[in-house]
Amino acid sequence: MTLSRDGVRQLAALAELAVEEADLDRLTAQIDRIVEYVGQLSAVTATLDAGGFHPGPAEVRLRDDVVRSTALTHPPAEFAPDFREGFFVVPKLAGLGGR
Repeated sequence: MTLSRDGVRQLAALAELAVEEADLDRLTAQIDRIVEYVGQLSAVTATLDAGGFHPGPAEVRLRDDVVRSTALTHPPAEFAPDFREGFFVVPKLAGLGGR
């Protein structure tokens, strides 16, 4: 698939880009190369049984992810101007309505 100059103009209009007439040939060639490259990707066969890539030998195992809580140096209530029942209390913003 190749794009014509008019196709590139339409593409630029859809992307809301201003393209100078002098740059149109160069841009058309660049987009053609991009479209050609993306077209080559369709030739690659992908299977669901392909494993993920891990650098190094296959014997190297990754450690298990373990979620651990980390104690804070200072609790939030210590640096919050107003902190009640585990929440930061902030003033209402004027003009947003509400009660």
